[in-house]
Amino acid sequence: MSSEMYSLASRVKLANGATMPRIHFGLYMIPASKTRQAVRWALEAGYRGFDSAQMYGNERETGAAIREALRSSTSEDDGGRLAREDVFYTTKLASCSADYQQVRASIRKSVDACGLGYVDLFLLHSPYGGREARLTSWRALEDAVEAGEVRMAGVSNYGVRHIEELMASHPKVHPVVNQIEVHPFNTNTEIREVCAKYNIVVEAYAPLARGMRMKDRTVLSLADKYHCTPAQLLIRWSLQHGMVPLPKSAKRDRIISNAQIGGFEISQEDMKALDDLDEHLVTDWDPTDAA
Repeated sequence: MSSEMYSLASRVKLANGATMPRIHFGLYMIPASKTRQAVRWALEAGYRGFDSAQMYGNERETGAAIREALRSSTSEDDGGRLAREDVFYTTKLASCSADYQQVRASIRKSVDACGLGYVDLFLLHSPYGGREARLTSWRALEDAVEAGEVRMAGVSNYGVRHIEELMASHPKVHPVVNQIEVHPFNTNTEIREVCAKYNIVVEAYAPLARGMRMKDRTVLSLADKYHCTPAQLLIRWSLQHGMVPLPKSAKRDRIISNAQIGGFEISQEDMKALDDLDEHLVTDWDPTDAA
């Protein structure tokens, strides 16, 4: 547990020595028609990490909104001029494949779609497809890193054995992230432990449990105790466990509110109370046990 006063300016160090924002703005299920505005609001609020995917259908719109912000930024803006290096953009391969050339082409298509010159972090979205597809896709991703199309590589929805499988293959490029569903109602402790073993940062998607447990008595009681919203409490829980949460919203007030988590610290006793809410709640899909 950490007493750090987190903010949107906070960053986490990765296994390759680089850093990335400690809080990212999630773009899952935000329609393409609403993506540009949501990203603009997030940038104005101070978010610098953005999480898209081929499956989300909003890579092009996310990149366009970021490029617009870069063009319109001036040195007179609060915090100085916004540069490409200040924004951390993530996207994901829709499906692992044993066809190396298909994966390389898919990665290049995503790089072109965002229009940002390169992708900061590219993830394999799930372990579906089998061992050969996973390892072939990883090799293609490594080559994309070497080619400069992608700066860093990682995985998403990888279970314990998928992480062990990848690391046993002695990858040329170390996976810096495993993005999985994590919140107090689905703590995924075993996966988090194997990630810690290999110095892989856990990104927590659905950190608010997609709103399914906002009226839980423990959550409401602790939110009242810490004078915060239930959403802020759950995001702070992720941060104090060393994870990188990806809160999402298409509403401006919630985009701003979700990031206001620096004014309180959850006690060790209350962190355990939240941990004990674990019921393995899956809010969407769970490929972590895929063959």
